[in-house]
Amino acid sequence: MSYHIVSIHSPQCVLSCRDGQLTCQAADGERKLPLEDIAAIIITSFAAQIHSELLLAAARHGVALILCEAFKPASLVLPANRSTDTTLSRALVRLSPSARRQLWERTLDAKCRNQHALAARIAPADPQTAALARAARSRRPHREAAGAKALWRVFGRALGEPRFTRARGGGGLNDLLNYGYAVLLSTVLQKLFAVGLDPTFGVSHLPRERCTPLAYDLMEPFRPCVDGRVFQWAREHPRRADWTVSPEYRKWAARLPLEPVPYRGCSLAIQNCVEAVVRGFRRAVLAGRPALYHPWTPGNSRWDG
Repeated sequence: MSYHIVSIHSPQCVLSCRDGQLTCQAADGERKLPLEDIAAIIITSFAAQIHSELLLAAARHGVALILCEAFKPASLVLPANRSTDTTLSRALVRLSPSARRQLWERTLDAKCRNQHALAARIAPADPQTAALARAARSRRPHREAAGAKALWRVFGRALGEPRFTRARGGGGLNDLLNYGYAVLLSTVLQKLFAVGLDPTFGVSHLPRERCTPLAYDLMEPFRPCVDGRVFQWAREHPRRADWTVSPEYRKWAARLPLEPVPYRGCSLAIQNCVEAVVRGFRRAVLAGRPALYHPWTPGNSRWDG
């Protein structure tokens, strides 16, 4: 498949196709890119006009269009021949129990290491930071739960909230975290659809109605990115009254996918890092080789303290 995944963010733009090239006309000018170099087009613009000529040209070139509402994929437009190509889906469904276990172990290892890196950055002297280090090195089956418990203790104490507990409907910091995770989930879903992975087939999270377990699986190592960003917001807004999902916070949290993070020796925006991870997962599934999947960790970045 072609390599480029193009994201259209301009608030108002006109998308068309001329001479085999995707053309985007926006307030800041016109940009073009050959359709033959594009794998998918993600449209998050709130007021984009799409010419039918682009839909037909995209179909001829095998390009998928992902239309988003509030940044979450709402519609997937696929060429007829690509929509019936189930090679990747079959490979995902037929993963052996051993391969699934290895993919999930790699995911958990990365998540635990990232939680420890975040704790070491915000509260290196907290006793629970050492507990997180042990969880990151552990092979015990419950290390994820132990790591999460330790992280939220560090997180709360560092913000002067020693009684803080993570709860979906807990209000305050919990609401800020939930909104940040929703932004992250939308980013992961965009990239999954763009490379042709069906998010309804996960490797650990269980499928439920209107659920996308694969997105929940692959977003796990990126959750500390959200945690760190919420911690930053709370530090800069110490009044508890500001710990609400206000329009100001929504605008601030929406920039999460553009935050730079280190990945395998270079610096990438989180959304590009997610894409790299998803592509690696895709290769691992098709080849039946879990080692090709490299979940995100901060490596030798400032997160390592």
